[in-house]
Amino acid sequence: MTAVYARVSSGDQRADLDRQVSRVGVWATAQGHSIDRVVTEVGSGLNGMRRKFLALLSDPSVTTIVVEHRDRFARFGSEYVAASLEAHGRSLIIMDDTEVDVDLVRDMTEVSTSFWARLYGKRAGVLRAAKALAAAQESTDAA
Repeated sequence: MTAVYARVSSGDQRADLDRQVSRVGVWATAQGHSIDRVVTEVGSGLNGMRRKFLALLSDPSVTTIVVEHRDRFARFGSEYVAASLEAHGRSLIIMDDTEVDVDLVRDMTEVSTSFWARLYGKRAGVLRAAKALAAAQESTDAA
């Protein structure tokens, strides 16, 4: 069974889920895969406790998982997940394996927010992360 997995980080990006599914579905079909299941999820790529993601990984009937970009599957450690899948005769197919600068900025934002939230609480963490990233952008623009 082949499954398409699409993920966005926040609820305000839900419209992109349909676009991701469409792009991946068209590409996978052109590559000769028949899509048996589509799994969409809203959640941070840094969160390893995504319910639908874990259900997909633990379902042995899913032999192939197709994603648009590696970061849609997992921000970090996707190589380990892919190796584990391969060890069990399953595969992870990444439609576009290039990193996108915007995604790297989003990664940095999520890591910073998580760091500051642990130190100062969630709301204060979001504000401190935004200030830190704005300061970093200002110093980059000045250089």
